[in-house]
Amino acid sequence: MKRDPLDGVMTLLTVARLRSFRAAATELGVSPSAVSQTVRTLEARAGVALLTRTTRSVGLTEAGQRFIERAAPAIDEVLAAFDSARALGGKARGLLRLTVPRAVIPHVIEPLLPGFCAAYPEVQLEVHAADHLSHIVDEGFDAGIRLGENVEADMVAVRLTPPFGFAVFGAPAYFERRGRPRKPEDLRSHTCINYRGADGSLYRWQFSRKGQALDLAVQGSVIVNDSALNLSAAVKGLGLAYAAEPLAAGYVRQGQLERVLASYCPGTPGLFLYFPSRLQALPKLRAFIDYAREHLEPPEP
Repeated sequence: MKRDPLDGVMTLLTVARLRSFRAAATELGVSPSAVSQTVRTLEARAGVALLTRTTRSVGLTEAGQRFIERAAPAIDEVLAAFDSARALGGKARGLLRLTVPRAVIPHVIEPLLPGFCAAYPEVQLEVHAADHLSHIVDEGFDAGIRLGENVEADMVAVRLTPPFGFAVFGAPAYFERRGRPRKPEDLRSHTCINYRGADGSLYRWQFSRKGQALDLAVQGSVIVNDSALNLSAAVKGLGLAYAAEPLAAGYVRQGQLERVLASYCPGTPGLFLYFPSRLQALPKLRAFIDYAREHLEPPEP
């Protein structure tokens, strides 16, 4: 019988994701030797080595990386088709654990909570506020929400918002007192609100000029590690704040903050919900994804 072209592809994807034949065998419910033989057979059919193997680790060759980049999306779509059909006979229930940046919770999670909990009473939703980039598998989460550029390439990513930009914001009274910066370098003579990241370092404000990235260390008398406090301090005239435009939109609309340097600030692909494999997208997670897509309002411009 002629072999199916897809034979062994799922095994290879699992080994590449887990970087271990033994871990892949455990997940697939077969022996490590069976996994190794399947990968060797696939490599023979491809005519090139796809994995590099040592006694301690497993990695991808250049050919393997190209193979994964082309094969993974196609396999995801095939699995999604099975999931879509199978979900008709499943029911959303159980504990759904999400890791979400603190700044995102008021704009994404809070608007969805009442309706989702009413629609799926058998799902217990746990939201873990964390600004660091969580390893969702190691930390026991079903999924996470992050900016698109922070989602790892081997994750399945589902868009939650359109793209949006960043800008520098200040109170009208501050601009009357200190003037407006016209270019990023002008910030050296301004008071700025510093933001300390989860790794303990101060965030360098990011700009772009004619396609060239420019990162600036700013100075000021206030340091925060909370996005809401960052903008609140700016409203009080304590300095300029660097923030995502949707977070500041309400303050701008009310006239409490004004935007500057937006043309120099980079954009982001938007917010995405991500998880490691469509095989792990149980009905509870599929239900949350579908509900979020249907009911989530786009960020304010």
